[in-house]
Amino acid sequence: MFILDSHCDTPSQILRLRDLSLDNGHAQIDIPKLKKGGVDASFFALYTPAYMDSDAACRKALELLSAVYDTVEANRNSLALALTPAQALANKEKGLISIFIGMENGAPIGKSLALLRMFFRMGVRYMTLTHSADNEICDSCSTERKRWHGLSPFGREVISEMNRLGMLIDVSHISDESFYDVLECSSRPVVATHSCCRALADHPRNMTDDMLRALADNGGVIQINFYPVFLDSAFGRVLEDSGIMERGESIEARFIADPSDPVRRAAWYAVQDELQALPRPSYKKIVDHIDHAVSIAGIDHVGIGSDFDGIEVTPSGMEDVSCIGKIFEEMKSRGYSSSEIEKVAGGNFMRVLGETVVNQ
Repeated sequence: MFILDSHCDTPSQILRLRDLSLDNGHAQIDIPKLKKGGVDASFFALYTPAYMDSDAACRKALELLSAVYDTVEANRNSLALALTPAQALANKEKGLISIFIGMENGAPIGKSLALLRMFFRMGVRYMTLTHSADNEICDSCSTERKRWHGLSPFGREVISEMNRLGMLIDVSHISDESFYDVLECSSRPVVATHSCCRALADHPRNMTDDMLRALADNGGVIQINFYPVFLDSAFGRVLEDSGIMERGESIEARFIADPSDPVRRAAWYAVQDELQALPRPSYKKIVDHIDHAVSIAGIDHVGIGSDFDGIEVTPSGMEDVSCIGKIFEEMKSRGYSSSEIEKVAGGNFMRVLGETVVNQ
């Protein structure tokens, strides 16, 4: 079985001075945990927040990309970069964990297809079109007033160029209108690298049943997100009532500003501990969303995209990537066959990736 996690935000944690070679008690991802979880490949996302203008976002993305390259080089006995499924399979034969690179938010390219091409040349194999605000490409699911009501004219050029390059289009975070525009414009399968099912948790980040059917018709995949708020609407209310996130935002911002300060680091770890002490939904909710997505889209169109290192709190029993095997054990207990589990574990995403980068 090949286990692939299609979305984690570990590059941001590397900039916060995490040493991936060490087993860090507050880390959702590090090399010891990846090995314990049996993960064969992980997409490291270059995340840039929506408040950054395109120039600042581009610089930030390059810093994150450099951090990934430096980390892989420093841990070459455990990690290796991959651009294609074939490379990832070859890395597994060598006992190495493959690191693929994605970019979360299209802001770093501004309105430049040349920058899109350059990021592709530097190894970026998917781009999440936007994040929590509308940008030059399309609208976000998070905004009330939409700028474009779908893809912008430039966004349509982006889709065409991503198709030509062989870069996966990630529809997580985008508005429903943008989603349908992407499917209309794309000649290749698209992916939702870290999303859940709106039928089970009514959140705009999640996908409706109609969207799941359309994604399957397109040949794409939904990769189920592990964030408890997207798994269980009730937890969103628990989190809001706790007030921890509101208080924790400033504490995290201070830590990010100076991650070398042990006092600031300890304060942020204390917030994380408070969050983990809340009554969290079970990791079995992840499999509930897998079940639902399979029932609507089919077994060939579902996978896992944890969002580890981008989520402040995890489901109970899924505290970090070392626990990821529990998902497949639960699937087996629910009657999934070995071949079906292999598809969800990574096979479906590898298929779509291979179909997209076939000429690379």
